Amino acid sequence: MSDAIHESDEPLVDSSSAESNLGALQTKIVRELEGKVVRKDLTQLVKGNAVVPTYVLEYLLGQYCPTDDEDLIRNGVKKVRQIVRNHYVHRDEAELVKSTIRQQKEHKIIDRVSVHLNENRDIYEAAFSNLGIRGVEVAEEVIEQHPKLLTSGVWCIVDMAYLHTEEARRSPWIIERLKPIQMGSFDLQDYKASRSQFTTDEWLDLLIQSIGLNPATLSRRNKLYQLVRLIPFCERNYNLIELGPKGTGKSHIYSEFSPHGILISGGDVTKAKLFVNNNTGDIGLVGYWDVVGFDEFAGQDKRVSRGLVDIMKNYMANRSFSRGRDTMSAEASMAFIGNTDRSVPYMIKHSNLFEPLPKGYYDPAFIDRLHFYVPGWEVDKLRNEMFTDGYGLIVDYLAEALHTLRGEDFSLMAREHFELDASLTKRDRDGAMKTLSGLLKLLYPNKQCPKDEMKRLLAFAMEGRKRVKEHLLRIDETFEEVDFQFTDQASGAVTSVDTLEFRQYPQLVAAYESDADRATGTSVSVPDRPADPGSEPETEDPVLESGRQIEVMENQKGISYEMLFAPYLREANKIEIIDPYIRAYHQVKNVMEFCDMLLRTRPEGNEVDVHLITGADTDNQEEQEQFLDELADSLAGTGVRFTYEISWESMHARSIKTDTGWKISLDRGLDIFQPPTNRFDRGRVNQEARRCKPFEVTYLRNEDVSLQGGA
Repeated sequence: MSDAIHESDEPLVDSSSAESNLGALQTKIVRELEGKVVRKDLTQLVKGNAVVPTYVLEYLLGQYCPTDDEDLIRNGVKKVRQIVRNHYVHRDEAELVKSTIRQQKEHKIIDRVSVHLNENRDIYEAAFSNLGIRGVEVAEEVIEQHPKLLTSGVWCIVDMAYLHTEEARRSPWIIERLKPIQMGSFDLQDYKASRSQFTTDEWLDLLIQSIGLNPATLSRRNKLYQLVRLIPFCERNYNLIELGPKGTGKSHIYSEFSPHGILISGGDVTKAKLFVNNNTGDIGLVGYWDVVGFDEFAGQDKRVSRGLVDIMKNYMANRSFSRGRDTMSAEASMAFIGNTDRSVPYMIKHSNLFEPLPKGYYDPAFIDRLHFYVPGWEVDKLRNEMFTDGYGLIVDYLAEALHTLRGEDFSLMAREHFELDASLTKRDRDGAMKTLSGLLKLLYPNKQCPKDEMKRLLAFAMEGRKRVKEHLLRIDETFEEVDFQFTDQASGAVTSVDTLEFRQYPQLVAAYESDADRATGTSVSVPDRPADPGSEPETEDPVLESGRQIEVMENQKGISYEMLFAPYLREANKIEIIDPYIRAYHQVKNVMEFCDMLLRTRPEGNEVDVHLITGADTDNQEEQEQFLDELADSLAGTGVRFTYEISWESMHARSIKTDTGWKISLDRGLDIFQPPTNRFDRGRVNQEARRCKPFEVTYLRNEDVSLQGGA
């Protein structure tokens, strides 16, 4: 018997309550993490038009605004603005800055610095990205302290001097002092102790705020996708791919979050730049960075070096690459991010989710080395309200925590409780376990993870790898099907894992596999999947059998009240809804849509009594009653006779009961849909276009079901 994976059973709260909870969290964050957090909206206040990474600005804000005292924040912001204004080098002001250095003899600047070895003179020379000068001599001890300067560049605070010389080969520019903008030290034990002061939900929201997002605007599943983007920073040799629509913030994490990551254009990379230059012997980016992100990776027409793909495949599998006769190794993780042009239903029906890749990377061996596929179409496009004004960890502090944790394997915690199915290949296991290890490092750096939460995270991690494997099977039929499931060693319970899109579009999966069978003349077996209401033809009712269950995953679409409830309610004359949380406007609107569904699915001339029993909103009882009275008025004369009662007794269970003996148990009541993303979201007029919250429905038949009230 398979176990279902669910979110917390705690009742959902309205947005005002969520904001209140977040407000309490801000106070706790400042109290417990003083000096390690910064108010995230301050970054935009000081950034202006400076094209400078977030971690650079928060490094400065952490020094001057590590407090919640408004006066100190105001003065700190003023100071940081002054530093950015006076010392950050804008490219269009480069000549002015050079003149200032010459006149003052010494001047502090903030710029991106890269260094290379001048073999002819046997010295190291620096190039300044925005200042536009090259050939500046760098002391060898600086390179020994900061070897990353030898790669594509590091943001630094530099005391620059100017001394004119008649020697043509010598640069007049002099580096007096150079300091990369990143933390000088980090205490991992202190970080782990800080985690123990927060609940899981609080710590999760703190991490989301730390990357600049408002946790109140994200579902739990989408919060986890944001965390998956961070796994390459805390897991060695982790290979991640994210394909989806534009505007979801895919590249932000790799370009601005951490001084240990670098983002490059996927089309501009070479073997010498990425791995090793055989002429000089210099190691490439994988030797200096924790994460190498490949931006704009998708595009079928992009030209790709076959030799680059081959060396990349070997590195992704074995952490090694060849330099002539020698073999070298590195620990950099890789993140491939790109946009998709096709809709998910189209790719499910006609091709596969890797269709957007350049032809050179549309290679089963390359794809099989990916540990997790982030479905970018599930990630909300960034909107103004999604950015936080709350407190989060200074990104450089969090980046150092993740960098320090790279050497540990947290998946060993799960191996004590769960056993993966024997059919899974080593790469399937590695993908799931490395993802789980990364999630545990992010959420439970103190290793205090409850078993039930570890189970949820393991299922989530396996789903990301299964998304890779399911579509790899479409590309290369020589790969064998496996069972993505795991067993609880204590109870023996087996948990099966499925991807959301295969649950959401089972009819399209069947259409593709049917076409594939006709094309090859073979029969492809399809793994069993849980019953899904979206898989049943709209013209046919499901078998009305007692004990039937439907489980819906977070972000799943194709669900409606009509699909879930209409077959069980058509013969009812009296319906009773028990839901303690019909209080806020959107919750009352759900009841309205439920009643509208009844009107649309019943024969003309039939009437039905609908009685709602809900809990009292102690904070806004007058508004609650006003909403319900207006709903009753709007339904008068429609064929739905609506009444309600507000109970002051403690209520938890949510259900729909009928006088025909059906009881429909709802773990979330009618509040099963996520809010629309914008004012023109199709979900506003079509329930099946809405993303769902995770929920489960159970249908029970009992001829003796009693109704407590009614018209």
